[in-house]
Amino acid sequence: MDREARLLHKGEATRRASFLELFFDLVFVFALTRVVARAVEDLTTDRGVTDWRTIVAGGAKTALLLLALWAVWQGTAWTTSRYDPYQPVVQIIVIIALGASMVMGVAIPRAFGPSGGPAFAAAYVTAQLSRPALLAFALRGSGRQRLKVRMLITYAVTAVLWILGVVVAQSWVRWLIWTGALGIEYLGSRTGWPVPGLGRSAASKWSIAAEHLAERYQQFFLVALGEAVLVTGLTYSNHALRPSTMVAFAVALTTSVLIWRIYFYRAGRILAEAVSQSRQPAQIGRSSADSHLLMMGGVVTTAIGYELTIAHPTGHAPPVWLVVILGGPALYMVGRSRFEHEVFARVSPSRLVAIGVLAALVPALLWAPTLLVLAAACLVLGGVAVADARRAWGKPPEPPAPPV
Repeated sequence: MDREARLLHKGEATRRASFLELFFDLVFVFALTRVVARAVEDLTTDRGVTDWRTIVAGGAKTALLLLALWAVWQGTAWTTSRYDPYQPVVQIIVIIALGASMVMGVAIPRAFGPSGGPAFAAAYVTAQLSRPALLAFALRGSGRQRLKVRMLITYAVTAVLWILGVVVAQSWVRWLIWTGALGIEYLGSRTGWPVPGLGRSAASKWSIAAEHLAERYQQFFLVALGEAVLVTGLTYSNHALRPSTMVAFAVALTTSVLIWRIYFYRAGRILAEAVSQSRQPAQIGRSSADSHLLMMGGVVTTAIGYELTIAHPTGHAPPVWLVVILGGPALYMVGRSRFEHEVFARVSPSRLVAIGVLAALVPALLWAPTLLVLAAACLVLGGVAVADARRAWGKPPEPPAPPV
């Protein structure tokens, strides 16, 4: 058996995520919690709620940190969905990504300062460079090696930018340089990793283990939701058990349950079938990654809203808090609507209505307390869950119908 055949998935034996992959996911519960803590720290300063430049800068930095974490997780997930996760070289890749993600999580609160920046950048570069380097070596002599070499060259180029970002002193310049590096990497992944003289590849021709990849997306969504639940519990335990705090805790937990219900009914449950039935499985897999990125961003933003609400349930919600508390569920619904189209080639009207209502509530609740704002978001999500239940009542389960 040649090197390529040994590395590829073995069908039924490797269709489920390995225990090492599940262990890898646990690190992201911690890392996402650190992102939330950093965002809340920005939003609870005087400048963080009154100065629009500080608000925009804080949001942009949070988005970049999330995109970097997602890039490491997604790159690892695609690797274990194309190659056998029980092969030693693949397990080494996962272990390196696990350690690097842990370091990134530790460094997140001070990633734009002199102490955390070097650790964050070094960990990120290590995770991204090691994956194509090890696979290029393992696939030497194989036709798949060419892709890994192009990926390695791309990440080597962007590694220079990540290191350059550490050298500069100003945080906004670091953000610009790191954003440019991420932009090159995301663009490369969507255009087949083009390198002059080495060509590019079409993502539609990539072979993947559909059920394995779908399960990995489901698991990461649960990681994001688990992070939201963890933030809810930690914030509640750190504040006085007043009636208003107890109600805020209950509303936050109910909102998380509704987010879970809306995801898994029904597209989230049958994603693997949709990818398998698609004429272009890799294209659906790539598109689903973008949808899950939006949903993950929505859940993390919602978790930020949880902490703000539980800590200040009866206080007036500043406009930026209002946008966070309502914008998190809205962003989640945008991703969920996109995800539904990938599985069923249509979007339920209730999801579009929910996005519109959440947007309309921003000016309507400008003078409301945070608890009322979160309760309104919870009611909107509850309406979507009820609409889903009514549509499915008495009917057989809807089969997947991917658009491509």
